Amino acid sequence: MPRIACLLLSASLLALAAPALADIRIHVSPSGSDSGDGSASRPFRTLPRAQDAVRAVNAKDDVIVTLADGVYVLDKPLNFRTADGGQGKFTVTWQAASKADPLISGGMTVNGFTLFDADKNVYVADTPKGLDSRQLWINGVTAERPKIELKREDVEFTPTSLILKDAEHGYIAKLKQPNRLEVEYTGFFTDRYAPVKAIDGDTLIMQQPSWDNNTFGYDTISSPIFPDDSRLFLVNAPELFGVTNQWHSNSYQWYIDPDAGKLYIRIPPDADVATLSVVLPRLDHLISIGGTLDAPVKNLSFKGLHLSHTSWMGPSLPTGYASQQSGAYLVETAASRPVDAYRSCGWGCVEFETLRQRWSQMPAAVQVSAAKNVVFDGMSFTHLGQIALGIGNDDNAHASGQGLAADGVTVRNSRFSMLGGGAVMAGGVREPAHHPDDPRLVNRNIVIENNVITNVSQDYKENAAVLTTYVDGAKIVHNDISEAPYDAIDIGWGWGYNDAGGNPNYRENQRGYEVNKVYDTPTTLRNTIVANNRVHGVKTWYKDGGAIYNLSANPGGEIRENHISDIGGAIGIYVDEGSKHLRIERNVVETRGWWLNANTVGKQYKRGITTDNVATGNWHDSNQVGGRWNAESGNSVAQDNLVTDKDWPAEARKVMEKAGADLPAAREKPQVKPQQQSQAETCNGPGNPTDYPGGKCPKFHVPRSKP
Repeated sequence: MPRIACLLLSASLLALAAPALADIRIHVSPSGSDSGDGSASRPFRTLPRAQDAVRAVNAKDDVIVTLADGVYVLDKPLNFRTADGGQGKFTVTWQAASKADPLISGGMTVNGFTLFDADKNVYVADTPKGLDSRQLWINGVTAERPKIELKREDVEFTPTSLILKDAEHGYIAKLKQPNRLEVEYTGFFTDRYAPVKAIDGDTLIMQQPSWDNNTFGYDTISSPIFPDDSRLFLVNAPELFGVTNQWHSNSYQWYIDPDAGKLYIRIPPDADVATLSVVLPRLDHLISIGGTLDAPVKNLSFKGLHLSHTSWMGPSLPTGYASQQSGAYLVETAASRPVDAYRSCGWGCVEFETLRQRWSQMPAAVQVSAAKNVVFDGMSFTHLGQIALGIGNDDNAHASGQGLAADGVTVRNSRFSMLGGGAVMAGGVREPAHHPDDPRLVNRNIVIENNVITNVSQDYKENAAVLTTYVDGAKIVHNDISEAPYDAIDIGWGWGYNDAGGNPNYRENQRGYEVNKVYDTPTTLRNTIVANNRVHGVKTWYKDGGAIYNLSANPGGEIRENHISDIGGAIGIYVDEGSKHLRIERNVVETRGWWLNANTVGKQYKRGITTDNVATGNWHDSNQVGGRWNAESGNSVAQDNLVTDKDWPAEARKVMEKAGADLPAAREKPQVKPQQQSQAETCNGPGNPTDYPGGKCPKFHVPRSKP
């Protein structure tokens, strides 16, 4: 053999025998320096610096960014765009160091409190001027803005105002900052916020267009579906601290004056203000992951990180929060709203129906769109002022400007708690979500698996803990979901409007509508699997909806082997308007109410729009079924098992034992144990010294409060 051939062969054999190159490691630590090299001995200090380093090497090999224990305070949200994901076949992983629990925070700790009102035990501290928020956390607990509840008989609604008829509330006319006051309303399935513009005697002059938005459609502030089930509150004025009809669910209350740069907190008389951890959010979201349809973000993972401290300020805008259902809301109705809508559209109307394709979605704290193969594993999403994680929502809910197009996003082994909104919202509600003109927009293969979700929707109570709308292949499996005011798991959207053939009841019966486009093809909603979830302690506020709920046609959809308990008399499994093609199998449902319900079936409708749903082999301790489940309706219940004595058969017990998440937090409910980090000595995050009264920069830190 020629010498050159021997040398080439020897080189080839050596290459095959040599071990593969190790992945590229980049290290970050709060005690590091951005002038370092990102090695374990010289880590970077900030996450943006680590991002720059990733972009330089992520086309050469897999990259792992390791975060040391500590707190990473963000000045602005982290944006992950196409250049930040793994390039080609490579991957990028952002992970916690071994035995570390790094916290990425959008907040600041406020300290230096002094006594403001001894009678009410109210303290005050300085904050950056102009900084506003709708959330505050004290010792790891979501503090509440001062709130009083009103009786409906004590108020009068007008097209422009709310009149207080009870003399007991005369002090409201003397509020020093009336434009900070809000009206909150909870109805049969909505939670609405409407800001006040001014106060004239006993009349609250409401901000527009919020008041128009919130008195238009269904279950509105002025026309609730069931008045006896609705509640009305006045929220957010320091004069409401400690009044006699105050409504609150914990011991901490607060109020912020952004113009003056002052934060007021009301604490229990036996609390030591100097030892409290008070965290004020400064960002409206933490992370935006979004590429383009031509160049999506790919192969990006996050493992073992803790994400906290945001506040979405949308409801404080003049548009308010005109909730429609589970994080979807009206922003602007002027172009469609009839002049006499206040009187003519208290139970829906043609003009309201034209807006269903124009609802907006609540932006999440962490947003993912135009992305493929993105994984969240072992994460903690806590102390966030809105929905925690938004996946493939409409473009109006993404800071990247690109909505939908989420393919292969997985959320597993994670914990969601202390949230203003729901835990996960996947999918959009507008036309590009259900009938996209580009197949790349379709949301596909979304997995929500083995997570613990508890104490969610604290501020926006109508949010489902988990919502998937128009998704092809959503899997919601082995989760433990509890302490939610509304539903645990909602799947689907559209009330049958967008399904092939539309919803004929809105064209043919007494509603008289024929305003929405009728599609002749199915939506992108299909193949949703809801299985092996443990759902308990939900439905604490609303009667409408169900612990597990479907809306519209869902071919290939399955609701199976879930265990639902501790929901009082609420509905267990609800197939709502337009639901079709669902298989409901081997679930265990404990409720004093309907264990199963179907809506829009029966003779009162000219055509049954909810049909071809089969419930088979389920166990339940209630014999109540809502709607019609028979051959005439096209829905059926078979091999049914009523168990009235709690002596569940062996097969049912297997389902109960298998349901839920395999995480320590699911086996034993943890206690809130806030931990306090050392204080930073400079304003390296919350603002410049000139933002503070007197030009002084207070010490601050971000505590690691772990529920």
